[in-house]
Amino acid sequence: MTIESRTPRQRRNILVVTAHPEASSLNAALTAFAVEHLRAAGHAVRVSDLYAMKWKAAVDADDVPDHPADRRLDVLAAHEEATLAGRLTPDVDAEQEKVRWSDAVVLQFPLWWFSVPAILKGWFDRVFTNGFAHGPAVPPPYTEGALGGRRALVSVTIGARESAFSDRGVHGRLADVLHPVQHGLLWFTGMAPLDPFAVYGTVDLPAERFEAAKREYGRRLDGLFADEPVPFRPLTDEYDQDMRLRPGLEEPGTTGLDLHVRPEEHRDSAHPPSSAA
Repeated sequence: MTIESRTPRQRRNILVVTAHPEASSLNAALTAFAVEHLRAAGHAVRVSDLYAMKWKAAVDADDVPDHPADRRLDVLAAHEEATLAGRLTPDVDAEQEKVRWSDAVVLQFPLWWFSVPAILKGWFDRVFTNGFAHGPAVPPPYTEGALGGRRALVSVTIGARESAFSDRGVHGRLADVLHPVQHGLLWFTGMAPLDPFAVYGTVDLPAERFEAAKREYGRRLDGLFADEPVPFRPLTDEYDQDMRLRPGLEEPGTTGLDLHVRPEEHRDSAHPPSSAA
């Protein structure tokens, strides 16, 4: 955590994206708590409740209204063309506007089969288009990037016990399980992700543990613009032309996904300061 006070210096814009089909679920309760807590701190908050919105998850030709019916659908090319021409569908355009408006994005979801629910994956697939969140028309990935200057916080509920997601846990470390979201989606597009907030053992969560979870979640929300993000390495400084980490930058013995996180002594410049800070 930085020396900066957790008390916000100014009003920020925060988008909360939530994905659970049950309006009385733990995820719905955590979403409501986050919205109330952030607004009480003086922030502006907008919510995308994907199930309530009946969000269309699948990418198809309907997402690019001007695409000729007799032409092969190249999703990347069609997305880029429609994005740069301002010809995306109204639902996608509205969500992109929310992302542009935001200084931070909070993702609230249950861990289903070690990943995000399909409807949330579909939000990423349809909203983070070529020409908006990635691609040759915007800054390169794994840098401040297309969506640079924004913070991101993943809040995830997990039925299993915490020890099962530890270094020797059968499910693997939570940081590794969430790497595709934290690194491959948020940091890829330039957002600075914080360490995830997780509530474990949610199959039968006693009231006292729920209250404790809310207190911890409130602390994490208070640090949304003050806590240090995960120090993922920038592509432009530390990888070669084949997008492989340059030799000698890691601590001896470092392997796997840990290679892409800067060592403690080199963490001061892993992410440039947020433009919203």
